[in-house]
Amino acid sequence: MATTDFFARKKEELGVLLNEVQKQAVMHTEGALLLLASPGSGKTTTIIMRIGYLIEVKRVHPSRIKAVTFSKASAQDMKDRFSRFFPEMPSGSVDFSTIHSLAFEVMREYLRRSHTSFQIIEGAVEIEVGEGENEPTGGSDEHNPPLHKKLILRDLYRKVRGDNITEEQMEELTTYISFIKNKLVPEAEWASVKCDVPDAALLLKEYEAFKRTRSDKLLVDYDDMLVIANRALEQSNELLWKYQNKFDYVLTDESQDTSLVQHAIIEKLVRRHGCLCVVADDDQSIYTWRAAEPQYLLDFKQVYPDAAILKMEQNYRSSRNIVSIANRFIKRNHNRYDKNMFTRNPSNRPIQIKSLADYKVQAKYVADKVALIENLRETAVLYRNNSSSISLMNEFDRRGIPFYMKDGDNRFFSHWILEDILNFMRMAYTDKRPDLLEKIHTKLNGYITKTQMAALSHIQNNESVFDNLIRFVPLQDYQPKQLQDCKDTFASLKETAPQSAIRTIRYKLGYEKALEKMCERLGFRKENLIGILNTLEDIAIGLETLEDFANRLKYLEAVMKASKRNKSANAVTFSTLHSAKGLEFERVYIIDLIDGILPSNDDMKKVEGEVSPEMEEAVRLFYVGMTRAKQQLVLLTYGQRDGEEVRESQFLTAVRYLQTPPGAEQTAAASAQVAASSAGGGVVGRTRAGAARKTSGTVTVTSGSAQFVPPNPKALKSVSSLKPGQQVKHRVFGSGELIAVGAEFIEIRFTTGVRKLSVAACLEMGLLELH
Repeated sequence: MATTDFFARKKEELGVLLNEVQKQAVMHTEGALLLLASPGSGKTTTIIMRIGYLIEVKRVHPSRIKAVTFSKASAQDMKDRFSRFFPEMPSGSVDFSTIHSLAFEVMREYLRRSHTSFQIIEGAVEIEVGEGENEPTGGSDEHNPPLHKKLILRDLYRKVRGDNITEEQMEELTTYISFIKNKLVPEAEWASVKCDVPDAALLLKEYEAFKRTRSDKLLVDYDDMLVIANRALEQSNELLWKYQNKFDYVLTDESQDTSLVQHAIIEKLVRRHGCLCVVADDDQSIYTWRAAEPQYLLDFKQVYPDAAILKMEQNYRSSRNIVSIANRFIKRNHNRYDKNMFTRNPSNRPIQIKSLADYKVQAKYVADKVALIENLRETAVLYRNNSSSISLMNEFDRRGIPFYMKDGDNRFFSHWILEDILNFMRMAYTDKRPDLLEKIHTKLNGYITKTQMAALSHIQNNESVFDNLIRFVPLQDYQPKQLQDCKDTFASLKETAPQSAIRTIRYKLGYEKALEKMCERLGFRKENLIGILNTLEDIAIGLETLEDFANRLKYLEAVMKASKRNKSANAVTFSTLHSAKGLEFERVYIIDLIDGILPSNDDMKKVEGEVSPEMEEAVRLFYVGMTRAKQQLVLLTYGQRDGEEVRESQFLTAVRYLQTPPGAEQTAAASAQVAASSAGGGVVGRTRAGAARKTSGTVTVTSGSAQFVPPNPKALKSVSSLKPGQQVKHRVFGSGELIAVGAEFIEIRFTTGVRKLSVAACLEMGLLELH
């Protein structure tokens, strides 16, 4: 079949019309290809057409093609799309899989050859493994915990630290372990990898030893599959040869999410023939905390020197105004391929920016707007942190607005802070239970010591624990009054409305101060814990009794689980920005846009005076959120949160300036500066003085038009050291040679000619750097 016939037939059969870059990607079948696919650029369609082209035009047998993607859902989506495009092909003719299922296949054969039995110790494996090898064993005693990853780690933490691990710490620890393995970090460097869990490197060492010695089988978690598969292909030439000869063409999708060990497996797989197509977008790499390697894409030519690089820059999804702003916004990042996303779609309404007075009204505002929408399934509310979903869920449930929570986090309802608050409330109903007091005695202002608590536990007279402490237990002079106050406060709680009761627990009983000390001692993030307390207060609004509050928590937990059934219903989607990647909606709300959340405080930390990799990833995360919207994008911020003033996200500020440059007054001032320059010069205008909000960049005016210029950490702060003949780079005009340096003006020869520029403007806006 001729190439033209192939494209013409698919246009007639499916209505699929590829643009020129997409056609090039389809036809570039030999050698390595890096296909950089901007959001909404028809990536999956191009991939499927490329596979069909290999089969129908190049006459490649379907079984010789391997397509690897990041998630099981993506692999199934590609498989389904291929069946629709090429229904005449037998089901399963092309091998679509995740990287983990490929690694499992290699690992299983490698271990069988060495007569090593193994057992998967987390979750249900994605593929059919056979012979019961993925089944965890049943219960056991405390010296032999069930063979499941989290139970093993929980037991090891208790033995090493003498305490129980929290859910947050478990997540942090498992992420740390996964990061170590996916990055192939040697054991000698484990301790240098940041982890907030105490003794993380020791716990990992104990975990690895446990897996090798505590069972008659080798215990394997998901990350071990990758490590073992990579080692197998390194150590067994026979196995390497087998898999290299199994496929003639390999394609990987979502490769910006791929880790170092995953890249290593693929590189070995294609080493013989070199026919690799990598589909990725470095601007959508948002999983470096999970060991993704976007740098691998930037270094692609070093690994595959003869590789072709194609850029799919046309966006078919979003309106022109959304595409234009998103394209200019992502350019604030430096460590990226230079791309220019564009669209032929018409413009729609501008991006809406809504500034609210307080965080407390945010969920209500969104619910008010969404309640007016008929087609809810085309609406999404996106946020950075899962905790943001609780107040949304509470408000939407009260309003009767259906929603689907894509990645609901049930950990909120099992969090130890909730259990603490409920235990305080239980004490309001009975103060005769030492076991209840033991759970909270370090978290209230009675200052009860462990020794005093131990003495109390031996008193079994069914009287008030506070009376027993005062009457029978040795105390400090100040304690009797404190304990009597605690007793009286607990007695009054029973008849108090839940919201007031939570405030009494926080402030009068001293719970919030105890949390602050705990954060200092254990490294917990105070804002996260306080945020949970504030969310509990929001849930308590309008409830009359403590029992109502406990029931509301149980009810909301059930609602969260039930929302999973709304995936295909006419319901609003709640999702983290991370989980929204790959999705699209007519209208998107992005909430909690304040500095401290997006970007986070950690993101904003500079490394040696330069923008951190975390900041660049936060930029990419916001970019992913923006490009989920087809027609309407609404960005929400607020002035206060948890009783403190907050500042709107610098990303939102940037969008405001990109979309609505400075007004006529600023443009006139800039034009006057231009007029003041000598002939042939183009003076860059200054930003408006005394702007009310801090911006993350500056606005420049050249030739009468305004544009946003991101901050440049390499920018010169002084021209005193500059000399004629030096090579410099200007953010607007590019590279040039310095001709003259004066107190007010400098002259630079660019490829477009000599320009005379204002020194003050260049320094103020960070426009110059040495080249």
